[in-house]
Amino acid sequence: MARVGNCATILVSFWLALAAATPARAADAAFQKWLEDLWPQAQALGVSRPTFDAATRGLEPDLTLPDLAIPGREGVPPRGQAEFVQTPADYIKEANIARLAGQAKKLAAEHARTLAAIEQQYGVPGNVLLAIWGRETDFGGYRLPKNAITVLATQGYYGRRKDMFRQELLYALKMLEEGQVKLADMRSSWGGAMGLTQFLPSEFYKYAVDFDGDGKKDIWRSVPDALASAAQQLVGKGWQRGTRWAYEVRAPQGVDCTIGVPEVTRPLGEWIKDGFVLSHNRKPAAAELNEPASLLLPEGTYGPAFLTLKNYYVIKEYNFSDLYVLFVGHLSDRIADPRPFETPWSKNTQLRTAQVETMQRTLTKLGLYKDKIDGKAGMLTRSALGAYQKANRLKVDCWPTAAVLDDMQRKAARN
Repeated sequence: MARVGNCATILVSFWLALAAATPARAADAAFQKWLEDLWPQAQALGVSRPTFDAATRGLEPDLTLPDLAIPGREGVPPRGQAEFVQTPADYIKEANIARLAGQAKKLAAEHARTLAAIEQQYGVPGNVLLAIWGRETDFGGYRLPKNAITVLATQGYYGRRKDMFRQELLYALKMLEEGQVKLADMRSSWGGAMGLTQFLPSEFYKYAVDFDGDGKKDIWRSVPDALASAAQQLVGKGWQRGTRWAYEVRAPQGVDCTIGVPEVTRPLGEWIKDGFVLSHNRKPAAAELNEPASLLLPEGTYGPAFLTLKNYYVIKEYNFSDLYVLFVGHLSDRIADPRPFETPWSKNTQLRTAQVETMQRTLTKLGLYKDKIDGKAGMLTRSALGAYQKANRLKVDCWPTAAVLDDMQRKAARN
C-alpha cells in the first residue's frame, strides 16, 4: 500500500507540475508566434531570412526587465529607472561626479582635436558630450548587460510601449543585416539602447555619424563617431549653440515653489532682477539674458535651485529624467570647474512609489494635478503638492512627505 500511495503522490505531483508549466508554455508559444509574425515587416526593411533566423532562433523573453505589463502580474508595481526612485543625493553622488570629472579631463586632452571639430560643426560643447559618455557607459568601461534583440523583443511583446519597441526591434534586425554591428556585440541597457553614448536603433538611423572617416558609423568602438552622433542627436532635438544647459541659483527667501514648472517661463535676466543670484558668481552671456528660463526645484524648497534654459530640455529628450539632466549638466561643468553645487542636497528621503501614487490620485480628484499617475515626484507633482499645502495651511515646501500624505488620508477618511 505504501508503494501505491507513493506512486499516487508522485503522479499527482507530476500533473500539478505539468499544469503549472502549461501557462508558461502557452505564453512562450504565443511569443514565438509573435516573433514569426514580424518576418514580413523585417523582410520589407531588407532583412534576409538567414539574418532574421539567426537573431530570433531560440529567443526567450527576459521577464526580469522593468516596465513590463505581464498578464497575471497586474497588481505588481513596475520597476523603474534609478532616476525615478532615488533622491537627488543618491543619484548625483559627489564621489561619483568627482571621479568621472577626473577621467573626463584626461579624455578631453586626449580627444581635444576631435571635440573641437565636433563643437565647431554642431555647436555642442565637448564637455557636454564627455558627460553623456561618462554617465551612459562610464567612458566605455561599463559593459552593457543585456542582449539588445532579447530586450527589444521582450519590450515589444510584454512592454508598456509595444509599438515603439516592435519598430526598434525591426531596425535592430536591419542593423544586423547591413553589418553595422555583429549580433554578439549588440549589447544594450534594459531599454535597448546601445553603444558608447546609448542609441536606440531608430536613433542610430536618424543621427549616427561617421566622424572618423573610415566608412562606418561605429557608435560601439569609435569615440569620434559616438560623440559626433550624440552631438547630432542633440542638435536634432533643438540644441542652441552658445547657451548653457542651466544655472544653479540662490532663490530669494520665501520663493513660491509652485512656480517650479516648465510652463512658467521668463527671460533669464528678469529672474535675476527679481533676486535670483547665480551660484559661484557665474556670469551669463549677454544673449542668454533674453532666453526663456524656468525654475527647477528638484527637492522643493530644499537643496539646490536652478534656472533652466532650452538646452536643459534638449538633454532631457536624450533621457527623460530631471536627475539625469542634472547629473550630465553638473558633470559637464565639473570637467572645467572643480566646485560642487553651491547648495548641497538635503537628507530628505523619498516616499515609496505607491505612496506617491496615492498622493497623485488625491491631487487629481482635487483638480490640482492633471498628469499621469506614476508614483514619481516630478515637477508637476511637486507643484501640485505645494498648491495642496497652501490650500490646507500646511508648510509649503513642494516635497512629498509622510506628514502631507497623512493629512490627505485624514481628510479623505472624514469625507
